[in-house]
Amino acid sequence: MRIRLLNSQMEEAVKLIWETFLQFEAPEYSEQGIASFRTFIEAPQNRACMEFFGAYEGSELRGVLATRRDRSHICLFFVRDRYQHQGIGRMLWEYLLRHSRQDVYTVNSSPYAVPIYHKLGFVDTGREQEVDGIRFTPMQFVRPEPKYFQKAERQ
Repeated sequence: MRIRLLNSQMEEAVKLIWETFLQFEAPEYSEQGIASFRTFIEAPQNRACMEFFGAYEGSELRGVLATRRDRSHICLFFVRDRYQHQGIGRMLWEYLLRHSRQDVYTVNSSPYAVPIYHKLGFVDTGREQEVDGIRFTPMQFVRPEPKYFQKAERQ
């Protein structure tokens, strides 16, 4: 599995996101929520504010993680249906952690993804909300201190 920053493969990434959204998220959303999500992923000004990372096996895109440019907030996180539960999401998440310096990461998780984010170490910071038909739970991950700092404090 190879993870890399996506540049020219945006249409492929958006297609994967949209198809996966329709399968797993859309059944729990109103028509307004589905339309809002589609508008969000297709708007060039939104894409311009994000960095997209893709997980590839050979030439096949299997998962996408998109963050704000400062990499502090996850905007989109999708793994193609037939590759879920194989660790691809965790690989994308760990890649982000290794290639950023943030201490705190946030996400507005869909209802479907809340348990997935919990497994990655995120905690809820509020109750489920709905804005423009999009349901989400605000969550955050706080990067743990390196172990060598924790040992030094004990001595």
